[in-house]
Amino acid sequence: MTATVAPQHRSVPEPERRAFTHQQILTIFSGLMLGIMLAALDQTIVATAIRTIADDLHGLNLQAWVTTAYLVTATISTPLYGKLSDLYGRKPFFLTAISVFIVGSVLCTISASMYELAVFRAVQGLGAGGLMSLALAIIGDIVPPRERAHYQGYILAVFGTASVIGPLVGGAFAGIDSILGIAGWRWVFLVNVPVAAAALIVVTRVLNLPHTRREHRIDWPGALALAVAVVPILVVAEQGRDWGWDSPRTLVCYGVAAAGLLGFILAERRIGEEALLPLRLFRNGVFSVTSAGCLIIGMGMFGGLALIPLYLQIVKGTSPTKAGLLLLPLMAGITVGSVTSGQLTSRTGRYKIFPVLGTAVLTAALLLLSFRLGVDTSLWEIDIYMALFGLGLGGCLQILIMAAQNAVPARDMGVATASATFFRQMGGTLGVAAFLSILFSTAGNKILGAFRTIARTPEFQSALANPAVRANPANDIVRQIVRADGAGGSAGNVGGVLQDSSFLQHIDPQLARPFLVGFSAAMNGVFLVVAGAMFVGFVILLFLEEVPLSTQSGIEALAAELAAEAVQQRQA
Repeated sequence: MTATVAPQHRSVPEPERRAFTHQQILTIFSGLMLGIMLAALDQTIVATAIRTIADDLHGLNLQAWVTTAYLVTATISTPLYGKLSDLYGRKPFFLTAISVFIVGSVLCTISASMYELAVFRAVQGLGAGGLMSLALAIIGDIVPPRERAHYQGYILAVFGTASVIGPLVGGAFAGIDSILGIAGWRWVFLVNVPVAAAALIVVTRVLNLPHTRREHRIDWPGALALAVAVVPILVVAEQGRDWGWDSPRTLVCYGVAAAGLLGFILAERRIGEEALLPLRLFRNGVFSVTSAGCLIIGMGMFGGLALIPLYLQIVKGTSPTKAGLLLLPLMAGITVGSVTSGQLTSRTGRYKIFPVLGTAVLTAALLLLSFRLGVDTSLWEIDIYMALFGLGLGGCLQILIMAAQNAVPARDMGVATASATFFRQMGGTLGVAAFLSILFSTAGNKILGAFRTIARTPEFQSALANPAVRANPANDIVRQIVRADGAGGSAGNVGGVLQDSSFLQHIDPQLARPFLVGFSAAMNGVFLVVAGAMFVGFVILLFLEEVPLSTQSGIEALAAELAAEAVQQRQA
């Protein structure tokens, strides 16, 4: 049933028509950037510690559910935060998001099992869903589109910095037995609390935005239908490789998701203007193109951020912490691309060129990674490709959100911002699942092919016959694969050994080479697929209409809209 809130009988003042000074904007940004840091830090800090956490809680086979629970609640709550903040104001919901995140972090700290951790990560996700989208919506409220990209560059710089720090901090905490009597990995969650508390205090004090309450209905049926549509897709994205993409459980999830999507469309058509995601927005060409662009770019962004560290850790043999540090060129590229595109947009008022050029650079970077990445590729060459990848992303991420915000009525600012974030998150989740599935489904044959080529070389045969090498039990797996292949077998689940690649650190380097060559070749194929997806994004963004950027902030534009509506009502 659709909940109805009784109309207000007292007069409500319009939002204050005033522009914020640069100093006021920076003061508000201090709180927003703390919230963004929380969201970015939490996405990466857990990744490098999850294996240690799972071992300590005796649930290694359940670790995927910890990630799934967080993704599900963060994704489905994002559009709800956007709509409710349009109706009631940004500040209460931004404070709510931070508070829920604090509660979830504390609960994660005291988890006694992987099941508890999954539930508490879901609570954390409920808060995280509002951190990024509401921060970007608040920027839209206080900064005109012509200046918005300039300020959003600061946000992305914080996001990039936190994304680099996260793996380092997560790896450091996971490697310490205890701090102040608390297990090291528990500080992965506990470290969020002081940052979140600081954000709560700063936002409470500095974020004072005028807001007009409007008569409204809350679209609970649409929210429920969206959850029914999204949750099964996210579950399949995380569990599909283990279940099988055509297994009975997966097919049931597909069916439930399809029913949820149909229910969502019907619910949104029925409720009309008060819909969680008004369908009329998709009649706006800019909104439709930016939504599709965010979906595709999310696939490439999160796919690349998942694949490159895997290459660095498995093929180059780096630790998770060092792999995070080696991503610095990529993060630097994102920051430079974002700040540069923001500055040029502010000066010229033109923005279409940046996502178009950004997706072209992304495609080129991924093609270089596909054709040039190998076992012997130097780190400086990889740095160049990662920097190009980051530059491409920097030209797309915030510009697309700004374009969507600029193209919709001010009253829909929260919905537009949350929708862009939602589609990017969905694209990222689906992309990572698809690309990793391709990687591990092809790695076995690639490794076997590398064995058939390299095993015949004198260097490999000499290493295999070396008594010292034969005495190392870690090398037994290589002899088993060689014997199985020589006997005409399929070499067993040769790709399955990559589910635990730690053995590569202990076997003879010459015997490890077929694994590294095969895995690298499999990754080349995946990068080619991702490049194809980015080219599709490039073509889509060619159709982006460049609407002149408004010189009014969201608050000023909303005041003008309400004043125009009042005049129309008096004339009617």
